[in-house]
Amino acid sequence: MRIKNEENVIKLIKEDEWMMDILKAVKTLNLPDWWICAGFVRSKIWDVIHNYNLRTPLPDVDVIYFNPNNVCEAEEEKIEEKLKTIITSIPWSVKNQARMHTKSGMTPYSSSVDGISNFPETVTSLGVKINENDDVILAAPWGIDDVVNLEVRPTPVYDTKEKKEFYIHRVTTKNWSEKWDRLKVYGIPTCK
Repeated sequence: MRIKNEENVIKLIKEDEWMMDILKAVKTLNLPDWWICAGFVRSKIWDVIHNYNLRTPLPDVDVIYFNPNNVCEAEEEKIEEKLKTIITSIPWSVKNQARMHTKSGMTPYSSSVDGISNFPETVTSLGVKINENDDVILAAPWGIDDVVNLEVRPTPVYDTKEKKEFYIHRVTTKNWSEKWDRLKVYGIPTCK
């Protein structure tokens, strides 16, 4: 299937009952500025482009939110536990973007989407949520061209001397090309 635009991505998610159930579960918690991001969106797109009949298993489902009034990591763990009571089979990972800049050595983020824009790869810098009418909303700060064209590259934040090594290590460790063999990975040194 050819995915051409954000509307196609939204349609894919809206038609995926499993994804919608997960989105609805997170919505029930009324977290401030919440999104489900990264592999949850990226893997769906790549699976469809690769014509996979089965979903590629996710190591976790990344839920983010933005609450500068409570940046305790213990709060994130409480939210994970609540989500486990709603859907027990999901490997939830919850992170408050109001504190995540400290892990990356960056200036504070202003919102969850700001946090998403500071993820290492453009293909991971994706978030999705649903509104009160269960309409799917997509956040793609760096656009969707790279993810739909199967091109992995660093975001501008990680395409710098200071951050490039982290990008290289992360992409090498993830080894996405084993699961999705049509990927083109940029910014990784090759042996000669």
